[in-house]
Amino acid sequence: MKTIKILLSFALTATLFTSCYTEVVVDDFAYVDEPTISLNQLLRSHELWYVDINSTLGYGETPFLQKAFTVSFINGVVYANNNIAGLGANGDGFGIDVGEYNAYENILDVYHDIDGFSTFDVYEIDYNTIELYNPNNDTSYFLDGYQRNNFDYDFVFYDNIHYFLQEYEAWEKTYTSEYGAINEFDNENYLQFLAGGNDSTFRSSQDDTGINANNLYWDYTGVYGVGDVYGDAYLKTLTLDYDYLGNEYFELSVINDGKIELFHPSSETVYEFEGRGYIQYLKSESGTKKEKVQSDKLRKQRKDKVANPRENTRKV
Repeated sequence: MKTIKILLSFALTATLFTSCYTEVVVDDFAYVDEPTISLNQLLRSHELWYVDINSTLGYGETPFLQKAFTVSFINGVVYANNNIAGLGANGDGFGIDVGEYNAYENILDVYHDIDGFSTFDVYEIDYNTIELYNPNNDTSYFLDGYQRNNFDYDFVFYDNIHYFLQEYEAWEKTYTSEYGAINEFDNENYLQFLAGGNDSTFRSSQDDTGINANNLYWDYTGVYGVGDVYGDAYLKTLTLDYDYLGNEYFELSVINDGKIELFHPSSETVYEFEGRGYIQYLKSESGTKKEKVQSDKLRKQRKDKVANPRENTRKV
């Protein structure tokens, strides 16, 4: 009888300890898994979200994210830096108002002034990276979070310099150095870099200076390329392919948001060009939003698109 009591006591004690142990594990798991902040708090945790376009997964496109360098979510309003010119200055660094948003649970709904409605499932990847998954096109965009005071506007500017060249309807030659050998490029007074398509088309004109960009006659259309200079993040190369006439090669420097310098090594001539007809891809005017020109301006990924492993969990 004593043996039975001891066994029963041991069994009861073991059951109690097992029950307590199981409860602690469940509680601990629930604590770790429970979201610590709301989606609105997550979106506001960083002032700027840089759209890492080269990390995009999927074959679709969400136009307003494909255009933007940064987006911000502030009190129901979406802000974006769509232009390289003025980056860091427009809207105190936030860019311009491009639409409205609503955030609930893990869903972000965006009502863009030009591109309309988009919906996303939001996933927190790490402490400063979020994934915006669009279930309607099975594509994920990855956004890296920054505060304005630690965001490298200069790096983004120079890393995307070819978009800067596209943000003016024309570049007018305003200066030619007195030194340097006479060469064919002396006759070119305007350059234009076209957005969209293959993102590498330029046009040139020999019209007299002082003409409105809309009235220019473009003498030549060709292909251009922008390259890096090893060891100098602020100097670029610009190559204009004039087909059978050969290539014109320059060192490209940015003087300010509306002026560039082209150094022509083969002739040692320096040229300056000023932008004419600034293109803001979405601007506010009298309380309305509109695109000025070229709605097909979209950033291009520098590598081939790949399938998105993310599964669509929305109920059909």
